[in-house]
Amino acid sequence: MKRVLDIVMALMALAVASPIIITTAVLVRVLLGSPIFFRQQRPGLRAVPFAILKFRTMRDGRDKRGKVLPDDQRLTSFGRFLRSYSLDELPELWNVVRGEMSLVGPRPLLMEYLPRYSPEQMRRHQVRPGITGWAQVNGRNALSWEEKFKLDVWYVDHRTLWLDLKILFLTLARVVARKGISAPGHATMPPFGALKNEAADGVAPHIPGAKSALDVPHRLQ
Repeated sequence: MKRVLDIVMALMALAVASPIIITTAVLVRVLLGSPIFFRQQRPGLRAVPFAILKFRTMRDGRDKRGKVLPDDQRLTSFGRFLRSYSLDELPELWNVVRGEMSLVGPRPLLMEYLPRYSPEQMRRHQVRPGITGWAQVNGRNALSWEEKFKLDVWYVDHRTLWLDLKILFLTLARVVARKGISAPGHATMPPFGALKNEAADGVAPHIPGAKSALDVPHRLQ
């Protein structure tokens, strides 16, 4: 039933929002250049990777050494506008139609985070990731990572059709109110680390096969 609801509502949303999607695509092309879409591998159901699709909100700015600049230096006023009303998320409706995402579920994060999850946190991948979720309507980026993961796992254990409908309704209210768009002191959300003292020390853990957590923010769009 959930999958049927996802397909029907995603197709309806794509049809209704098509003028907004086309207008946004044109503006992204004019103001930010090409490519129009931001594509990135994210873990889906059972942590199987898929390519998430979003509108670009950042420029590809780099310093003299060729290193990507921090989010707050690349995120444009237009990009902030798109994020404030979640317009950058509209292309993810296609991910829903393809079966890679659901309308409601834990947000798909970065592949680099997978080795850092505890077994309990890893349970968030027992369901399809969502465009919105229980954590998004209960604080979004104003929450700590630990709070987000607890809410994600709570959703996995208590998910129902009625809960999904409640989350969709609350999402519309949160988008209008533009609450929890960014974490305090950050343009987006600081990277999730394996050690609790990373934020204080500014030290990223060494994870075999994964890139430094300090290099993550510019790709978490």
